[in-house]
Amino acid sequence: MDLAAGSCHACQESAGPVIKYSLGKDFFGRPYDRLSPSADQSPKWYCETCSMHKTLQRDFRDIRAEYDKLTATQSSELSKGEEFRRAFLRLREILTILNAQPGRSPFLSSPDVLLLMERLNTATMPA
Repeated sequence: MDLAAGSCHACQESAGPVIKYSLGKDFFGRPYDRLSPSADQSPKWYCETCSMHKTLQRDFRDIRAEYDKLTATQSSELSKGEEFRRAFLRLREILTILNAQPGRSPFLSSPDVLLLMERLNTATMPA
């Protein structure tokens, strides 16, 4: 794919290059590989802004999944005090970014982030 010639799958912007993140670490530092298999006939490519929003969405989902584990009394990264604080700060940062940018994120809504922040506020803060 000619990156300069593509358009963003989220906002359909075609003014700049589109990119696809595939390797990295999740919010809690665990490695992941999102490489599309060669059989994938419709990989998703995003402009720089939508890529950033996709990263925000991934972090939000990681934190929400760990919160769900915590409330189900399963082993969770959020049971570690420092990770709990870091996750809450990341949610605050995500909310600030969402509220500061014009338009709406194609992947994440402010009310969803606020709801998770409220849930974390009511959770017992680990020592």
